[in-house]
Amino acid sequence: MQILLLCLAALLLPPHGLAVDDQVNAKIDYGTFKNPAARIRPRFRYWLPDASVDPAVVQKNIKDVGAHGAGGVEFLPYYDYGEAVPGADWATYGFGTPAFVNIFKAALQAHKDAGLVMDFPLGPNQGQGVPASPADEGLQWDLSAASTAVPLNGSLQGQLPGWGTGELVAVVSAQVVSSRNLTNPTASLIPGSEVQPNYTQYVLRNSTLQEWTQNVSSTGEVSLKFSKTGGDEYRLFAFYQHRTLHQNVPSTSNVSGTIFNGGSYAVDHFSAKGAETVTRFWDKYILNDEIKQMLTDVGNYGWEDSLEIKSNISWTPDLPRIFAKKHGYSVKPYLPLLIYKNNNINIQMTAPGTIQCLLDTPDQGSGYVNDFRAALLEGYREYLQSLTQWVNEMGLQSSTQVSYNMPLDALANVPYVNAPECESLQFEDNVDGYRQLVGPAALAGKRVISNEMGAAIYKAYQHTITEVLWEIGRAVAGGVNQFVLHGQTFSGNYIGTTWPGNTPFHYLFPGLYSEKQPSWDHGFAEALNYVARLQYSQQRGQPKYDVVFYNKESATAPNFETVYNETDLIDIGFTYVYLSPDNFALPQAHVKNGTLAPEGLEFRAMIIPRSGNLTSSAVKNIKTFARNGLPVILSGGLPNAYYTKDGNTDSLVKEISSMKGSQNVHIVSPGKVAQKLLSLGIAPRVQVQANGTWYPTWRTDADGVDYLYILSDTVDTSGNVSVATTKRPYFFDPWTGNRTPVLEYQQTSGRIVVPLRFVANQTATIGFSGRAGNASLHANQLPSSVVGYNYGNQTDKIQLHVTSHATDQALKLSNGKTITQMTTHRPAPAYQLSNWTLTVEHWERPANLSDASVIAVKRNTTHELTSLISWQEIPSIANASGIGYYSTALLWPPENNPTDGAYLILPKAVNGARIHVNGHRLPAFDYQAPKVDLGPYLVSGENELTVEVPSVMWNYLRTMLDELRSAGQPPAFELMGVEPPGPVDNVLIGEARIVPYVSVSVA
Repeated sequence: MQILLLCLAALLLPPHGLAVDDQVNAKIDYGTFKNPAARIRPRFRYWLPDASVDPAVVQKNIKDVGAHGAGGVEFLPYYDYGEAVPGADWATYGFGTPAFVNIFKAALQAHKDAGLVMDFPLGPNQGQGVPASPADEGLQWDLSAASTAVPLNGSLQGQLPGWGTGELVAVVSAQVVSSRNLTNPTASLIPGSEVQPNYTQYVLRNSTLQEWTQNVSSTGEVSLKFSKTGGDEYRLFAFYQHRTLHQNVPSTSNVSGTIFNGGSYAVDHFSAKGAETVTRFWDKYILNDEIKQMLTDVGNYGWEDSLEIKSNISWTPDLPRIFAKKHGYSVKPYLPLLIYKNNNINIQMTAPGTIQCLLDTPDQGSGYVNDFRAALLEGYREYLQSLTQWVNEMGLQSSTQVSYNMPLDALANVPYVNAPECESLQFEDNVDGYRQLVGPAALAGKRVISNEMGAAIYKAYQHTITEVLWEIGRAVAGGVNQFVLHGQTFSGNYIGTTWPGNTPFHYLFPGLYSEKQPSWDHGFAEALNYVARLQYSQQRGQPKYDVVFYNKESATAPNFETVYNETDLIDIGFTYVYLSPDNFALPQAHVKNGTLAPEGLEFRAMIIPRSGNLTSSAVKNIKTFARNGLPVILSGGLPNAYYTKDGNTDSLVKEISSMKGSQNVHIVSPGKVAQKLLSLGIAPRVQVQANGTWYPTWRTDADGVDYLYILSDTVDTSGNVSVATTKRPYFFDPWTGNRTPVLEYQQTSGRIVVPLRFVANQTATIGFSGRAGNASLHANQLPSSVVGYNYGNQTDKIQLHVTSHATDQALKLSNGKTITQMTTHRPAPAYQLSNWTLTVEHWERPANLSDASVIAVKRNTTHELTSLISWQEIPSIANASGIGYYSTALLWPPENNPTDGAYLILPKAVNGARIHVNGHRLPAFDYQAPKVDLGPYLVSGENELTVEVPSVMWNYLRTMLDELRSAGQPPAFELMGVEPPGPVDNVLIGEARIVPYVSVSVA
């Protein structure tokens, strides 16, 4: 019966075995813009210390995130990042144990009770392995190298170097042309990384590479003779494969008898066997009928984190077969070229190897290295496809940080999971970096492109809400549309842990979100709802990009460094992403009517930078694209050739050179791409004119709404956007969920032109729907004295809020009316608020610091302020953590002034804020640029205005770092021997203003 059900499930899956909501046009419940469905909302990575903790606290934490606006959690059995915890019993409470299954079920039940969805890990720690027998063939493999110099007499006899360290794969010799000692990098993003300060670089004579494996006896003995003349030096290299037995959860028991006594082992990520080890464990130990049903009810993604497994050389025993099948020759003679920088290129950036071998050829052997990485890529693809198929057969989805950290072209394998994921930490909030991962995913029609968001090093307990929103804004600008916040921490008691509770990464990384953070119940929910609505607009419909960049690397840089450094495209609004030539094999990669991917992304040109690294197959594909009408622009001249095999690129260089005379192929100088596109009649969908950098994205939805998102980056800006549409523009406010007609815009030549003004890092979402006819009244020109407006229930009348600001230009309406004098009743001028009473609710440690379940001990102090200054400038609260309640009195209306209302303008609310007038809590507002209409809440006489502002916890916690512990360890600064970060300014700093207005109706 089970086999029959699986077969029926497979028949119901879309092509390529993808689950039902993988694709852009999937039929899922999005909810509404005002109230997005749980599946559309952001989630938290949830760190479970281990399965010994109280399930009731886990359930409370999960339900709490739902109550605050998240859609659920990405459940991570953390096990202290794979480090042993004194006193922990992981044979009993490890991954997959009955205790774990019980707490896993409790987490699923909490999601079901709260109407949420849950991502589940494929393994503990970073999701890269499971408990298994040490002899399991699906565990991680490594290829180790040992070498020795051949004696001067040219005779080598005896046992191979390294014999006994694993199964012999190959023995290779080569003549050494030269050698020198060099220095490895010593600085790493990863604290405590292994450092290999020096390495030896050998240049080998290509013609002398020779394999001797068949000459090795069963005991590892060799007898070799080399023809040596003069000072010739030869080296012998021996390569051994072996299981690493790397434990992503260490063993805490010396007792044998169950699979859980050995902890959890990393699996082989370069073959389907590694995936089979994972799925076999799940099927046997976790997926009972009840768990399966609960996953069906509330499961979302089966996911795996960044690849954080170490090795000497990334390897799988099947690699020689994959290599020979793909390339038609043996990899074994070229194994010496793989010793350096073919392990984990991020985690081991300071330990890339102690030997580097190059060839005395023009490409120094990089062609063989590229071929090795291409074969490794195939093995990794098998792994991804096997896991994805298993998850899809349960009606669920797969999500993976594809190729993260490994010596692979990440873009090539992005299409082979349902929801590829990136990470703000490693991408360093680089918009161009995000575009590289997004391109293949968008081309393959992925509905969701995810981001592990907010892991900013050295920012524990001080990473503010607006900092996270800025990071989110840049990711959305690059095409990302889902965020998993890093992260939510278990809030109860755990072994060796003091208040404020379990702190993964030992105070190095944020976000550690829970009710212990003052912002949690005092402004964080507004930010979560903002992100939820932003995700709603960015997951609806089909993304569109103006142009696409070609980019090929054999190993994508871990931080996806910027490829196109010119600004000419960004300056006028062109949107773009990147593709690898491997992505041209996707069925969507075809040209029709001069457009690439015509049924989806609709690229209208391809740009190939000088650094593009063209492969032979890419040249053929690109020439076909150009013949079918796609403009191809070579930026900076003819691109480089991509080395393969022996590095002989003569024929490929000729193929590339032949592109110069091809139809629809154009060569331009760097920075002149936009100019060439415009000369070809290709303009951006969203044309930008601004005095700063604006990043637009564009999506078309089947329900008739087109979504324009804009990020104004870094500085205050103003300008306008021009969009080729005749639909009416509406502001979709992700802070409130309201949809409001845009007041000021112009219609000209089939385009809508909208003027905009932003503060630094502010965003806007504009939806276009219906027709922008004259029946819908709007302004073609607006004086700066208008500070706000309401349409009410009618679209042919507008109520304008007019201030005392001098009228700089007439009001021109779309019905032809021009109004030069807005009002004869000049309202009171704007003024700055002073004389605040600040009540600080201090959140402090409990008397028993070992009780981590306590939220905080609270007490109040009162302070009189004449301006809004940092708490750092007030000695008595310089290191306080808690909530600041800023109160002042407003006498209303201003004396002798006819005034209908007023706006409150606050400085940026860096960690969130709430505003109360006469006891009424006002609607949410933009934390980057707080502006709130007080008019509906003001009464005649004295009005009480209170601004509620949460602080960060760091300034308080840093006063007691020597007393704090998590899982038995002090904060990492002590272990690393570095100074902890200093205190930070936060809360409410700057000027608060009241801007009175009168209401003027126009029709």
